[in-house]
Amino acid sequence: MAGRMGGAPVMVMNQKVQRETGRKAQLSNIQAGKAVSEIIRTTLGPRSMLKMLLDPMGGIVMTNDGNSILREVDVAHPAAKSMLELSRAQEEEVGDGTTSVIVLAGEYLARAEPLLERKQHPTVICNGYLKALDDAVVALDELAKPLDLSDKARMGELVQSCTGTKFIARLSDLLVGLALEAVQTVAQEDGGRQDIDIKRYAKTEKIPGGDMEDCRVLKGVMINKDVVHAKMKRRIEKPRILLLDCTLEYKKGESQTQIELSDEKAWEALLVEEENAIKDMCNDIIAVKPDLVITEKGVSDLAQHYLQKANISVLRRVRKTDNNRVARASGATIVHRTSEIQEKDLGTGAGLFNIEKIGDEYYAWIVDCDAPKACTIILRGASKDVLNEIERNLGDAMNSVRTIMMDPRLVPGGGAVEMTLANKLIEASKLQEPVIANAYKAAGVSLEIISRTLLENCGADIIRVQTQLRAKHAGGANPTWGIDGEKGVLADMAELGVWEPVAVKSQTIKTAIESAAMLLRIDEIVSGTHKRETKRAPAQPQQGDENQQDA
Repeated sequence: MAGRMGGAPVMVMNQKVQRETGRKAQLSNIQAGKAVSEIIRTTLGPRSMLKMLLDPMGGIVMTNDGNSILREVDVAHPAAKSMLELSRAQEEEVGDGTTSVIVLAGEYLARAEPLLERKQHPTVICNGYLKALDDAVVALDELAKPLDLSDKARMGELVQSCTGTKFIARLSDLLVGLALEAVQTVAQEDGGRQDIDIKRYAKTEKIPGGDMEDCRVLKGVMINKDVVHAKMKRRIEKPRILLLDCTLEYKKGESQTQIELSDEKAWEALLVEEENAIKDMCNDIIAVKPDLVITEKGVSDLAQHYLQKANISVLRRVRKTDNNRVARASGATIVHRTSEIQEKDLGTGAGLFNIEKIGDEYYAWIVDCDAPKACTIILRGASKDVLNEIERNLGDAMNSVRTIMMDPRLVPGGGAVEMTLANKLIEASKLQEPVIANAYKAAGVSLEIISRTLLENCGADIIRVQTQLRAKHAGGANPTWGIDGEKGVLADMAELGVWEPVAVKSQTIKTAIESAAMLLRIDEIVSGTHKRETKRAPAQPQQGDENQQDA
């Protein structure tokens, strides 16, 4: 960057950086966006392909979940990096639609290219896109139909349309049941507001081996632990559960302490004191007569001995998250000091404590709870890769149940709602100001990419079916007609039972348009701004200074 000052050029920026400005930067961003969306276009719909990726640790990831693919892809281009963030935001916000959001954003960028070549200013294009977004969100609200949350069949159809496009489609019914049961277990009314914390209280445990049909939701919690002493009871019905997060061993000093003992009796007295301290702890516990003690810290051999004599089973070094889940499932309170235990802290909500050996591992089951507000989902499958993919698919299914419970409104799937919106926006573009009319229309046409991609992925006659669908939707008629992604023909989504939550659709369109608008407004990319060198070059000997030149 050189400026003329008194005739001599003044260099402002470092000469080593790479710079792209103006039209070149915009086109490079558009190309990057298109490239990312091309990667995952084939993973949209029920006839989708899987991607196999090698992660840096040498493990393999086989999936067709947009977010999981893009999380593993290593990308250098800054615009492409920001595209990857879209699917992550979509995953965290609503849990479904991670592939469609990237495909749509790529298409919005691609449709802006001809407009830029006609010398339209990027800000004008963005204004057209954002105006179209406002109108699309209003139209979506009009199209949405309310859902009765007690209608199990309709809820099942809804989750089915989320899982039907995944690897586990053939076991879709099983997965739908698991997702619905898990989310309804975890759901809580909190001051008139629904609180559904899947991440913390619905844990998936993957156990390789067995059959996929053996997957189930436990009315309680399963922990990968065995009792600490071989003679402790491994099966207790209606257990009284005590949860601790303190150690059951002698406390060492926090700071380094040195004790000088002058005679042996003092040493014996010290050992007796240590034993008494542990004995007091155990007596505090035994006084409330629990059947099962679970602690997050260690349990010394002496404490094990006392507790085993009192016929109490102990699990130690349990994760804090697992302890919280047991507390929610059994109604216990986690106690921080043994001297503070009260009768009301004990959990009596569980029906059975049992330890089973599956494969080489011991698992503790705390199940048959009366009103569990936490659950464990057990997944069985042939191999680790299959289990990981089932877990990802189940996560998406649970998220879509959570989304619909938060906002119980539906729109038809299979590209039907996108086609309806595209038709409305193309019609409305004739009434817009001439400056933004082209961009507004492009935003409408871009939405057709979803039905086109569904057709591409099942090898149908794209142009013919797409034109038939456009004709069906002409004049706002037949809003529920879309593409049957299995056969590649037109179908009424209301008959097929393919519905999607309104929150997923509106989030997809909002995220895609806003990110495309942001990328179009970039007119300069500066890469290679160097980091300061941390290592200093070693000082050179003095005498050679005249011969050396500054690097």
